[in-house]
Amino acid sequence: MAQPKQTPATVYLVGAGPGDPGLVTLRGVECLRRAEVVLYDYLVNPAVLEHAPTGAELVCLGRHGDGRIMPPEEVSQRMIRSASDGRTVVRLKGGDPAVFARGAEEATALAEAGIPFEIVPGITAALAVGSYAGIPLTHRELASAVTLITGQEDADKTDSGVDFSALAAMRGTLVFYMGVTTVRHWTDALIAAGKPADVPAAIVRRCSLADQTTIYCTLGSLAEQIEAARVRPPALAIIGPVVSLGPTLDWFSRRPLFGTRVLVTRPRDQAAALAGPLAEMGADVLRQPVIEIGPPDDLAAVDAAISRLGEFDWIVFSSANGVERLLGRLLAGAGDLRALGGVKIAAIGPATVERLAGYHLKCDLHPAEYRAEALAAALTPQAAGKRFLLARASRGREVLAEQLTTAGGHVEQVVVYSSTDVTAAEPDVAEAMSQGRIDWVTVTSSAIARSLVALFGEQLRACRLASISPITSQTLQELGHNAAVEAEEYTSAGVVEAIAQAAKSC
Repeated sequence: MAQPKQTPATVYLVGAGPGDPGLVTLRGVECLRRAEVVLYDYLVNPAVLEHAPTGAELVCLGRHGDGRIMPPEEVSQRMIRSASDGRTVVRLKGGDPAVFARGAEEATALAEAGIPFEIVPGITAALAVGSYAGIPLTHRELASAVTLITGQEDADKTDSGVDFSALAAMRGTLVFYMGVTTVRHWTDALIAAGKPADVPAAIVRRCSLADQTTIYCTLGSLAEQIEAARVRPPALAIIGPVVSLGPTLDWFSRRPLFGTRVLVTRPRDQAAALAGPLAEMGADVLRQPVIEIGPPDDLAAVDAAISRLGEFDWIVFSSANGVERLLGRLLAGAGDLRALGGVKIAAIGPATVERLAGYHLKCDLHPAEYRAEALAAALTPQAAGKRFLLARASRGREVLAEQLTTAGGHVEQVVVYSSTDVTAAEPDVAEAMSQGRIDWVTVTSSAIARSLVALFGEQLRACRLASISPITSQTLQELGHNAAVEAEEYTSAGVVEAIAQAAKSC
């Protein structure tokens, strides 16, 4: 008997926006989360890809000047083939699929092949410019219309689709996409058609990204400015009176860390507490975990400790990871939070306290100073004869266990998670580090300090190190590196504030 023909999966043509990963739409994120194959343009911010499932096949379609670019026909065939195999496909495009992105051609190929598809809009770069460069495309007094124009038409066209006479006569705003390499052609054509050479103009490169740049000039000097600055795509050119508002309305480049590149080194699923606030302040944030958090080597020991929780007087957590790994294991098994009914809880740091609150648990004791010595000092007066369970990492300092034992406490330690070093940097981070293009590196634990130095060594001397605490700073010093700043409050927020204050004084 013949096998029934497989029903094709859906292809989603999704606009990823101009660059800032926060500008992708909720619908776009929904599609990415169900994707089995993601075909993406090189201009798509890699952070957007993090919405895709771990097992999804991610295929970059190539970039100009760096290897092969997949031809449009091959892209369409790849989508059709994957969808025909029953795999959900997201075709991720920079900007909006329907604005100078060949989305209509790809959708036509899908329609002709009988593949179901959906087009998910994105924010096109011209619209982002109005907000991120402070150049509104329309204005009650200055521009009642806007026209989006391609600077590169299909080479196979016999006649141009651009009416330069009509554009020259228009009193609104003109925005040219993909016009860097052809700038002399279209600026000369506009001026020849009657557009004044002194009309305000601007080039905005990498709109909405932390290294966005804007050059103000006039239509007549636009080509000269692009060539002198060696502007490379992606860039837009805006022509019209609204450009004069840019220097006043530009908020984006005035943020305190704009133009600063910061490397965040925490484990990937914990990096947001640093990366988010730094990006809000304008930093270009790179992420390179230098340690990885995983399950312990001996889960049987964890389960044994969980089965005896009621025997302890105190459970002590020195990190949010410890909370997650011990309590997550408890709830994943046959137990529940009633096992903690008679046990007191101590913790170091607000992040640990916050993670406990996520399990509807309140700390009985957490010191004002976020370090093991302070917690030990707070627990020591009541330690004699008490039983303590310390939920810890596979490596770390012994100061808490030693001081509680000295004070007469009965201390049992259980390794609830492993901490291992990352031995190879991501290619983009390695390149930036080797070229001295990283300004700051965050260092939020002694384990991170050691792994960081092992990973990058002498290259770190071209960066400034931001330490979370005196202990971390001391570890760095022992490794031959000095912290440029140290957080006053030993938290991620404290590290961000320390970097921001240092930037103010520069």
